[in-house]
Amino acid sequence: MPLRVLVITRIFPNAVEPLSSPFNRQQFAALGRLCDVEVMATIPWFPAASLLGRWTKSGALRAVPSRDVIDGLPVTHPRVLYVPKYGAGLSGALEAASLLRAVVARKERVDVVLGSWAYPDGAAAVALARMIGVPAVIKAHGSDLNVLSSMRGVRANLALALPRASRVVVVSEALGEQAVALGVDRRRIAVVSNGIDRALFTVRDQRAARDAVGWRRDGRMVLYCGRMVREKGIFELLEAFARIAEAEPDLSLAMLGDGPARAEAEAIARPLGERVTFLGARPLPEVPVWMSASSIVTLPSHNEGSPNVVREALACGRPVVATAIGGIPELLTSPMLGEMVPVRDPEALARALASVAARPFDATRIAASCGGSWEDSAASLLAVLEDAHREYVT
Repeated sequence: MPLRVLVITRIFPNAVEPLSSPFNRQQFAALGRLCDVEVMATIPWFPAASLLGRWTKSGALRAVPSRDVIDGLPVTHPRVLYVPKYGAGLSGALEAASLLRAVVARKERVDVVLGSWAYPDGAAAVALARMIGVPAVIKAHGSDLNVLSSMRGVRANLALALPRASRVVVVSEALGEQAVALGVDRRRIAVVSNGIDRALFTVRDQRAARDAVGWRRDGRMVLYCGRMVREKGIFELLEAFARIAEAEPDLSLAMLGDGPARAEAEAIARPLGERVTFLGARPLPEVPVWMSASSIVTLPSHNEGSPNVVREALACGRPVVATAIGGIPELLTSPMLGEMVPVRDPEALARALASVAARPFDATRIAASCGGSWEDSAASLLAVLEDAHREYVT
């Protein structure tokens, strides 16, 4: 009988946010082709959420259906009680309480509970798995350990839950060290790299890619691909580009993505005119075409786990300029692949952008270093889940 996995996560696409967290969707869809997977993709809720739909994410998500099928996976969207703004330390307990009845009802058809996002999902997964007598595995992604652990109430919850998981899955060695700092036995940590959709992210002709997206054929393009939030380093990127714009007249910057900081970023970029283009969010199949249209891809984040955008850019044969944080040094292992810079350093970022954009690059050689597929990633994750289950029942 194939392993039966119940995934609990708040980072998963839904009918309102179909482009959310494609890495989770892709990995779990691939996992679902290897074993039985059901996803509980939680929706944050509080009593006044429906009245505040215009101003809160909870209100905006009230239109998400209770059940769906996404990439062949059965998905439920249970509403999970939370306390806005000040209730972070309570979120794990509230999530477990909100999901208790639904999880107990599935007791006879679950072998492993997988919490995908260390807190509150991982903490809730540990509590719920104990209640139904199965092992819990926590999958950490990056800021759930790097950032949330700096919050005192959350850190206490993480230090309680993580060591009690049968396994903690991380996306990089660096993130594994964060788990160790929170009390996890190294022997229970498994590094499972993210994957790449090799049918989408592949080397393409740059001119054909530019024609496909309607970008001019001449000049060099720096592409940012990610959420429009301060933590992704977008303001340092705009400052860095402004520093080199005059000296690099054929260089342009394209910003692909959306988010709460977009309006502020557009206002900052206005003096640069057509040199900076905001593309908004794009469906996943368009992303590799934009990467192929670019000269380099950049990700100047303040914190990361092992960002898939770097793997995907490499798969498209593009060098990357990124901050030397998290698992990025484990990806950019050669000058051929790009350069790394310190966090929040626009001057260093400007120099690196100008330098890498001026170099010739071998797209085929770069693409050879991008890593495995989502099928490879899912197979590695399944092996960890099976080990946790085997250990638990013997």
